[in-house]
Amino acid sequence: MREDATPPVDERPWQPFGPPPPSDRLRGWTVALTLALIGGIVRFWNLGHPADKGTPVFDEKHYAPQAWQLLRNGGYEDNPGYELVVHPPLSKQLIGFGEWIFGYNGWGWRFSSAVFGTICVLLIVRIARRLTRSTLLGAVAGVLLIADGVSHVSSRVAMLDIFLAVFVVGAFGCLLVDRDQVRARLTVAMSEGWVGNSPLGPRLGFRWWRFGAGVLLGLGCGIKWSGVWFIVAFGLLNVFWDVTARRTAGMRRPWAGTFARDLAPALWALAVIPVVTYFCTWWAWFGSETGIDRWAASIKLTVDTFLPFLPDPLRGLLFYHDNVLGFHTSLHTPATPHPWESKPWTWPMGLRPMLYYYESGANAMGCGRQDCVGAVMLIGTPAMWWLAFPMLGWAVWRALSRLDWRYSAVLVAYGAAWLPWFLDIDRQMYFFYATAMAPFLVLGLTMGLGEILGRARAGFERRRTGLLVLALYLGLVVANFAWLWPVLVGDSITPWRWNAELWLPSWR
Repeated sequence: MREDATPPVDERPWQPFGPPPPSDRLRGWTVALTLALIGGIVRFWNLGHPADKGTPVFDEKHYAPQAWQLLRNGGYEDNPGYELVVHPPLSKQLIGFGEWIFGYNGWGWRFSSAVFGTICVLLIVRIARRLTRSTLLGAVAGVLLIADGVSHVSSRVAMLDIFLAVFVVGAFGCLLVDRDQVRARLTVAMSEGWVGNSPLGPRLGFRWWRFGAGVLLGLGCGIKWSGVWFIVAFGLLNVFWDVTARRTAGMRRPWAGTFARDLAPALWALAVIPVVTYFCTWWAWFGSETGIDRWAASIKLTVDTFLPFLPDPLRGLLFYHDNVLGFHTSLHTPATPHPWESKPWTWPMGLRPMLYYYESGANAMGCGRQDCVGAVMLIGTPAMWWLAFPMLGWAVWRALSRLDWRYSAVLVAYGAAWLPWFLDIDRQMYFFYATAMAPFLVLGLTMGLGEILGRARAGFERRRTGLLVLALYLGLVVANFAWLWPVLVGDSITPWRWNAELWLPSWR
C-alpha cells in the first residue's frame, strides 16, 4: 500500500488522535509475559545470597526486622524508638509477606522485592508498547529493564525503593490507558456529531483507569513520602492531556471545558483518592492498642490545641507524622559524610554508586584463591545510564520542537523522580533514591531507539539498518550487564576482577 493511500477502515476513527494501539494483543501479552518470566528468573537467582553472617545487609537491617515485627504484631509497629521508624508501614508489610512464607532469612525478607521487580518488567513492556504503538519496542524496553543494574539490585534487597518504583510506574501506565480511553470517547462523540453541542464539550464519564492511578499513587505514598511528587506531576500531566484532547476534538474553549468538566473529577481521582488510600495503609495502626503514638492525643497532647476538631486517633497519627517529618528535614549531611553518600546531580549517570555488601579473604571464598572478594554494589548499567543526558536532551527537543506528548510524559515522570531532591541539597542522600528514575530512563531510551529503528513504512534498507543498530545496542547493554553480574549479586571474584569492575574513581 502506498504511503498516501487511504488507511484501513478500522484505523479511521483514531486518525484525529494518532494511530490506534497495536492490534496484536496475543503476541503483545506473550512477549510481555515471556520477558517477565526471564526477568523473574534473573531477579530470583540465588536470592538469599549474600547475607551478613545470616543477617540482613546494609539498610535491610532496618526493614527486615521491622517487617518481622509487623508480622508478629498483626501489621503495625510498636517500637518506641520511632526515630528509626520513619517510613509508612506498607513496604514493611510487603516484606513481611515473604518472611511469612519463607521465614526470617534472605529469601524471606527479599522475596517481595523480587516479585515487584518482576512485575516492573511486565509493566514496562506494556507501557512502552502503548507509548510507541510497537510490540517490538515494548520488548526492547523489557530487555533494557532486565539488564539495568539499579533495577536488578533494588529487586534483590529488602529495601523500599523498588516498591515505590512499581507503584508509580503502574500509575503512569494507568494514566496512559486513561488518555487513550478519553480520546476514544471523544472520537465517538465526533463521529456521532454531538461533540460540539456545548462550547465546553461533552462530559467524559467515570474514568476507572484514572481512579486506579490515584489508588496506586496513594499506595506509593504508603511506601515513601516522596511519592507525593508523582501525585503533583501526574495530576498536572493528566489535566494537560485533557486540554489537548478537547482541542484536538475541535472544541472552541478547551481550557474552559477542561476546568468545567474535568478538573473536579481529576482532583478527586488524583488528590483525594491518594490521600484516602494512604491513610488506609495505616489500617493496622488504627486497629492497634500499642502502635507508635497511637494514644498520643491523650498522653502527649494533653492540651487540645493540636487540631482539636479531629478524632483522637487521627490526631495521634498526625502527631507521629510531625515527628517523622522533623527527622527527615533534619537529616543533613554530617561533617564526616557517609562514605557512599551522593547528591542528585550524580544520579543520572550513576557517578557514585552504592556499596551494600563487601567481604574479602576467608569470608568470600569461592574464586579459587585465598584473597577472594564478594560484593554487592548498586550500579546503573553504564551502557544505559551514561546516555541519560543525551536521552534527556533529545526528549526536550522532541517535546518542544515536535510537541511530542510521549517525550513530555517521560520527562515529567523522570523529573518527578529526580528534581525534588534538589530542594534540600544538604540532606543525606544516596544513589538508591534513583531507583524510581530507572524505568523512565528505559522508556526514554526505548523511544530514542524507535527513532533509530524507523517507521514501519520506511524503506527496506532504512529499516534493516535501524534494526541492526538496535540489535547491536541491545547486545552491548546485555554484555555490559553480564560483565557487572558478579558485583550485582555478590559472587566470589578475584581482586583483579573486582578492580576491573570499578570503572571510575568515584566507584571506589
